Amino acid sequence: MPWFSQQQHFACPFPYIPSALGGVRRRSGGDLDLLSHSTPIICERSQPQPQPGRTSSPSPVAEDDGDGDKDPLNDVETWSESVDKVLGCKAGQIAFREFLKSEYSEENILFWLACEDYKKIKTVPEMISSANRIYSEFVHSEAPRQINIDCTTRENITKNISQPTLTSFDTAQKLVYSLMARDCYPRFLKSDIYQGLLRKADSR
Repeated sequence: MPWFSQQQHFACPFPYIPSALGGVRRRSGGDLDLLSHSTPIICERSQPQPQPGRTSSPSPVAEDDGDGDKDPLNDVETWSESVDKVLGCKAGQIAFREFLKSEYSEENILFWLACEDYKKIKTVPEMISSANRIYSEFVHSEAPRQINIDCTTRENITKNISQPTLTSFDTAQKLVYSLMARDCYPRFLKSDIYQGLLRKADSR
């Protein structure tokens, strides 16, 4: 079976995006409805991998407490503390992705999440296959979801894609992370999407 069909091109092809993403709905007032998913969205406290070039420090995201019934709105207020709080929580990823989609830059979080998943791969065949998928989807000069990185980084990935390693996308991921943290995240905090979730959390 091909990795994805032309018709599925804009559906998220990676396993790290919850299937419930397709069910994101807005209430009549325009607020993002994180509770409308058929699959519960739980802040699993998955710890983001340390970014290349960043000083290692304890993650602001704690380990999953195992509460499968946790309200996804519980952590909304903490998202204003850092972009890592957003990226470390599935509900945060969903809300941030919805915001980036509204800015036509959804590829940033999709690529970042793809790299997080890629770095957890344990076998060489799977690594090669995943590296080529990520390259074709995000890095190639004609990629459908091409990320905004410098020419040198893109050329280095292209040159080594035939023999990928688990660090093949580290530089590009760092650049995309910095872009999201510096430019996208501050706007997200001021967005109707985030402010609506804050109002919803406060009204409970």
